[in-house]
Amino acid sequence: MAASEIPWALIAPLIALYLILVISALVNCSKQEELNGPKWLWLLIIAGISFIGPISYFVIGKRRHM
Repeated sequence: MAASEIPWALIAPLIALYLILVISALVNCSKQEELNGPKWLWLLIIAGISFIGPISYFVIGKRRHM
């Protein structure tokens, strides 16, 4: 299947979900005062590492207040 034959009706929701995930992770990270590591590094990870960056931020980066 060539790139011109990609069914955009299937790809568009995945792109939208990815953008929502990245934007919500960036906004959340910028508002957090305490993180597991420097804030600038988490912002680079979120923006630069595809799906793994934002997901790893929500799993590892945020400090849990108990």
